[in-house]
Amino acid sequence: MTANTTAYKAPAAAGTGSTPRRCLSRGPARRPGWTPWLYLLPALVLLGGLLLYPIYQLGLISFLEYTQAQVSGGEPTTFQGFGNYATLFGDSQFWQVLLATVVFAAACVLATLLVGCALAVLLTRVRALPRLALMLAALGAWATPAITGSTVWMFLFDPDFGPVNRVLGLGDFSWTYGRYSAFALVLLEVLWCSFPFVMVTVYAGIRAIPAEVLEAAALDGASQWRIWRSVMAPMLRPILVVVTIQSIIWDFKVFTQIYVMTGGGGIAGQNLVLNVYAYQKAFASSQYSLGSAIGVVMLVILLAVMLVYLRLVRRQGEEL
Repeated sequence: MTANTTAYKAPAAAGTGSTPRRCLSRGPARRPGWTPWLYLLPALVLLGGLLLYPIYQLGLISFLEYTQAQVSGGEPTTFQGFGNYATLFGDSQFWQVLLATVVFAAACVLATLLVGCALAVLLTRVRALPRLALMLAALGAWATPAITGSTVWMFLFDPDFGPVNRVLGLGDFSWTYGRYSAFALVLLEVLWCSFPFVMVTVYAGIRAIPAEVLEAAALDGASQWRIWRSVMAPMLRPILVVVTIQSIIWDFKVFTQIYVMTGGGGIAGQNLVLNVYAYQKAFASSQYSLGSAIGVVMLVILLAVMLVYLRLVRRQGEEL
C-alpha cells in the first residue's frame, strides 16, 4: 500500500528567480506639468490687468513729456528719457518731502505695531465682556472710511468747537497750523484706523500658540516681557512680518488723511508727503510726467524696503 503524498515546497526567498514576483514599483513620479498654471491663469490675468498694466503705463508716462497739452491732443508726446527724473531729483523740495515721508511713515508703523501688539496681549488677559467691547470698538474704527475718520478727527481737534481743546485747556490752539502738531494729529488718526488690523491678526496668532509652551515658560520663572520676547515673538514672526509689511505699504502711501486734515499738504506745503506731492504735480500743476516719476520712485522705494526687511527676517530665522 503506497501513500499518496504531496511534497511541501517552501516559498522561494526574495531575490531568487525560482518564482515570479509581482512588481510593486509605481514607476517615476509624474510632474504636474501645466495643470497648476491653468488653475492660476484666471488670477494671473486679473492681477496682470489690475497691477502690471497700470505700472507699465506709469513707467511709460514718466519717460514722456506729458502735460495738459498732450492730454488734450494739442501737442504730440515726446520721449524725454530720464529727463523727468533729473528734474525731480534736482528739486530740493522733493528731497524734503521724501525725508518727511520716510520719518512720518516710520513713526506710524512703529506706533501701530506697538499699540496693536500691546492690545492683542491685553485681549488674552481680560474677560469675555471687556474683550468683546474692545474688539467691537477696534473693528468699528477699522471699518470707518478714511475720509470720514479724518473729518471726525478734524472736528474733535477743532480750535473753536472741538471738545479736545476744551478738555485739555488749550483754548483756540490750532493743531493744523504748526508742522509738527499737524503731523502728530494725522499720525493719531492713522494709528486709530490702523491698529485694529495688527491687534486682530496678532491676537489670532497668540491664540494659536499652545498653552503648554506659555505655561512652561511661566513655571521657569520668566516674566511677561521675557515670555513675549523669547517665546511668543519668535513663534509669531511670520505674522509680524505680514503686519509690518502691510503697515509699511499703507503708511508710506498715506494720502487721504494728509490731504483732508491739512488742506492739501499744510501751509506752504509743510505737511506734504510723496503721495500728496505727486497729486499736486500731476493734477494741480498738470505735470503728469513728474507725477508719474514720483509714483515710480515710491514703488522702487517700497520694493527695496520689502526686500531688505524680508532678508533681515530670514537671516534672523536662520540664526535662531
